[in-house]
Amino acid sequence: MLVNLSEVMTLVGQTRHMEVPLEMTHFKKQGESYPITKKSPVILDITSVAERKIRILCKTSLSIMIPCSRCLEDVEVSFDIDFEREFDFREVDGTRNEELKEATYIQEFDLNVEDLIVEELLVQFPMQTLCKEDCKGFCNDCGINLNTGECKCSEQGKDPRMLAIQDIFKNFGQADE
Repeated sequence: MLVNLSEVMTLVGQTRHMEVPLEMTHFKKQGESYPITKKSPVILDITSVAERKIRILCKTSLSIMIPCSRCLEDVEVSFDIDFEREFDFREVDGTRNEELKEATYIQEFDLNVEDLIVEELLVQFPMQTLCKEDCKGFCNDCGINLNTGECKCSEQGKDPRMLAIQDIFKNFGQADE
């Protein structure tokens, strides 16, 4: 959804409070698509702090299903987006403010709310998601989820040359089980 900012800029000190529905159903990152399971409307307070200078306050929360980095089971991850930014639309020496140029969610005098949320999600997106701290992952050979059962692969196919070393690890309680 696009929000026209020029209306707010005309009256210094004016604040426009809005609740904008978040229409996104998926979040896309590096070719992957993650479903959004919960979302609340985006609350915007846009204030004209000076001539052609605005402050944007934005709050929302949403949850996204992200696969566990070890076992690939879906995990619901919550995001709370709460930030404040100021933008100066005045031109200095015939050029626009650098911060305004970098804000991909502002085109001319329109604020693209979904692009703004996507940018904030990119910043907050976790590098690794785990279903639980001690997630065992899945077996590389048979693909079974080791959190829900044990596979027989670990008993088969072990290199006999490593058995002596494995006994040493077992004695110290560090063996792979």
